[in-house]
Amino acid sequence: MNEPVKSRLFAMDGTSAGPPVLVGGRCACGYVFFPMQTYGCEKCGRHGDALTMVYLSGRGMLRAFSQVHLHARPHPQVPFTVLSIALDDGPLIRALLEPPVDPDLCVGEPMVTTTVQQRHEGRDIATLRFKRVNDGGH
Repeated sequence: MNEPVKSRLFAMDGTSAGPPVLVGGRCACGYVFFPMQTYGCEKCGRHGDALTMVYLSGRGMLRAFSQVHLHARPHPQVPFTVLSIALDDGPLIRALLEPPVDPDLCVGEPMVTTTVQQRHEGRDIATLRFKRVNDGGH
C-alpha cells in the first residue's frame, strides 16, 4: 500500500466506513477542529491535554467550489477544483476534487474522502481528495 503523503492529516483506516478518515482534534469544551494541533482551541483557548486527537469520518456537504485554471506551481496540474466542505463531524475544510474537474458538480452535494496515487520523489504516495458520493462513494 502506498503511504499517505501527509499522514498527519489523514489515515487510510480508523473507522468501519471505508473511505480515508481525517485526523482532527476535539477540545474538552466539545469544539471539533481539523487538522489536529496543540496550539489551543479556537473556541475557548484551552491547550495541551484539553485537546485530543479524533478521527473524522471524511464525509460532508459541498458548500462552495472554484475551478483553478492558472496556478503558480506545477502541482497540482491545472485545471483543478478547490472545494469548501462542511464535514458531518463539524469543521468546514478546503480540499481538492477528484476528478480534478467535474462539470456536473453542485453546491449541496454529499462528498466523501478518497485518495489519488501519485509518484513523488521516487516513491508512490497517496494524496487526499474528495469526490461526489454519487460517483462511487460509500
